[in-house]
This record gives sequence, C-alpha cells and structure tokens, in this order.
Amino acid sequence: MRREEEIGVLRRKSWEFKRRRRQRKARAEEEVESEIEDERNRRKLLARLEARIMGKYEGDPVWDDVIPIAQDEGEGALAAIAYTDEYAEGILLLPTMCSLQVRLTVRLAISYLRAVMASEERTPRVLDLTSHIISLNPAHYTVWLYRASTIFALNASIQDELDWVNDIALSHQKNYQIWHHRQLLIENLYPAVSSSPSELAELEESEREFMTQMFDQDAKNYHVWSYRQYLVRKLNLFNPAELASIEELLKTDVRNNSAWSHRFFIVFSDPKYSTPESRATAHDPAIPNEIIDREISFAQAATYEAPQNQSPWNYLRGVLRKGGRQLSTLESFASEFVDLKGNGEEGGEVVRSSHALDFLADAWTEQGKVAEASKALGLLGDRYDRVRKNYWEWRRKQLDAGETEKVKDVEEVATRIERLEVKA
Repeated sequence: MRREEEIGVLRRKSWEFKRRRRQRKARAEEEVESEIEDERNRRKLLARLEARIMGKYEGDPVWDDVIPIAQDEGEGALAAIAYTDEYAEGILLLPTMCSLQVRLTVRLAISYLRAVMASEERTPRVLDLTSHIISLNPAHYTVWLYRASTIFALNASIQDELDWVNDIALSHQKNYQIWHHRQLLIENLYPAVSSSPSELAELEESEREFMTQMFDQDAKNYHVWSYRQYLVRKLNLFNPAELASIEELLKTDVRNNSAWSHRFFIVFSDPKYSTPESRATAHDPAIPNEIIDREISFAQAATYEAPQNQSPWNYLRGVLRKGGRQLSTLESFASEFVDLKGNGEEGGEVVRSSHALDFLADAWTEQGKVAEASKALGLLGDRYDRVRKNYWEWRRKQLDAGETEKVKDVEEVATRIERLEVKA
C-alpha cells in the first residue's frame, strides 16, 4: 500500500501543477522554471514506481499542451518503418504490475513534430525537438526543413546553428540533408555580412577551417566538394587563399582528383578574367596566357612527382583546351616519360607513364603521325594497360578509319578537279 499511496501523492501533485499552470497561462504570467523542473523529477519517480517507460516528451511538462499526431501507415502496410526503441517513444506497462494483458502504446517522437507543424509553431522548444529527432535520424529531410524555417522565424543566431551543424556533419559525413541545411543558413546569413569585408573574411575562414576538418576524415567527400563550389561562388572565393588551400590538399595527396577538379574550377571560372557561362571543356580566349602557363607548370610538377597518376595528365589536357593550344605543344614534355626508340633493357622501349603514352598518341594524331599514334595505342593494349585492351584496339580502329576517310576525301577532291578540268 505504501507504493500505491506514494503514487497517489505524486499524481495529486502533478494535477496541482497542471492546474496552477493553466491559471498562470490564463493570466499571462511567466512560468516558474523551478516548478517545471520539480514536475520533471516527479514524473521520473512516478514512472519508476509504476514500472513503466515514460517517453521523453511525456515526461517533460513543457510539452503537456501538445497532442502528438501519430503516423498512420494503414493496416497491413507492406513497408512499415522499423523505428528504433528510442525513436519510437512509448508507454510500456509490465505484466507484473498490471492484471491486464501486457499492452504497448507506441507514440513516435516524430508525432510531436507533426503536431507542432500542424499548428505552425516555431519556438525554442521546437529547436530542441528537431535537435533530438536529428540525433536519432539525421537523414529526415522534413525535420531539417522545419528546423531551418524555425531558425529564421526566431531570428536565431546563424553562427550558433553553423557550429551545431559542424558537430552533426563530422559525425554523419555522407548525409546530404546537412549540406542543404548549411546552404540555407549561408543564404540567410549572407545579406547581413555582405557589406562588411571583415565579417565576410571571418565567415570565409571559419567555413574553410570546417571543410578542412571534414577533408581530414575523407578528402574526397562529394557533398563537401559540392558545397565548397557553392561557397566559392556565393562568397566570391576566387582568391589566392582558396587556391593555396587546394594546393595544400594536393601536397597531402597528389592523387586527389576532387582537389584537381576544384582547382580547375577556381582557376577557369574566375569572373575577373573568364568568359561568363563558358563551358568547362571549351576554349576561352579571355584566359590570360600567364594563367595558362602557370597551370601547365603546376601540372607538370605533379606528373614528375607521380608519373602514373592520371589526374595531372587530365588536368594538362583541360588547361591546353582552355588556352586553345594543341597537345603537340607539350610533346617534348610527355616524351620525357616515354622512349620508343629502343633504349630500354634488351633494346625495348621505356614507358614510365601509360598516361604519357596516351597523351602522345593524341598529340601525334593531331599532327597526322598515324603510324606513331597507332604504335602507341598498340603498346597500351598489349603491355601497359591490358585491362582496357579492347578500348585501345577500338581507338586504333578509329584512327585507321579516320585515315581511310581522309584518303577517300583526297581522292574525291582529285576526281572533282579532274572533272572540272575536262569540262573546261
């Protein structure tokens, strides 16, 4: 009886708390935080005495005015969601404490979000609610969207939110919703700092520092690189600091093709000299020659460091195309990694980089050196890149077919000239 009496006392005190709270609300009086904390502790004790699990929000008097809206998946749903115990907040009555059959009433934590969304509530407690749900399921995009709208409605600190998101992102690196949320925050923050160079510089530095932390864990995280490109455009980060940051990443890992791609974007999308809307693979006559020369030198240095790394060779091709230059202008450079004249062991060729050999094959094709190009492609298929032998053979056939077409064109032109001479 003692336990039942204690339960009765706790219930009466809870009832009194709720009555006083309704009265204060009716008189528009402020709530007493100490009374709210006492009620939280009272409900924890009550749950222990009743041997039941009290949900997080059921046990918090702050949420007493919210009637959760449960998800109705329909009877016999084929793909019912298997929520975790923490995500699925419920009240469990144990059989030892009740003569009735064990019953379980599940109320999802997300049901409270449905309730506040239905009433369009945007208050600090909503931020607490979304924070809790995100900790359980960081991929729930609806929660992120409503959290963002609540942040903006409350005019809450964007910087505080960015700091909070940092911790979430570091724990859930492959989560897309985090990065969309971060873009929304930057879009909202930008008008307030755009007129202040110092605040912009501070934002730039903090964001770059955060992305460096992300890259320390995964230097090729697609979501971070996509966000970084967005940030460069938004904050106009086509500057030496951004370029230096990428160079540091390439010094750490010269094979990081994501970093190579971002460098190409920074250099050749810079609005200070590039042609607006110029395609990445198109020649842009507006790019200064000194920029083209600098990038060629940078890529060449990287090939010396790792000749069999494909990234700088691809980068060289892109730079030459942007500058409107032929591959043959770097034939002598590529030849430093390839010797087909029989100076290797037992008189064989020397190939230090299959990518250099591929580069030379295209350079020779440009110059009409079909025999040399065909030999290079044959070596790639037979010795230096056998995995893609079919591809290299296809390239050779295309090369031969192209040469045949040229011969046909020449013969056709000669025939037309002869006919014209006959008519004359």
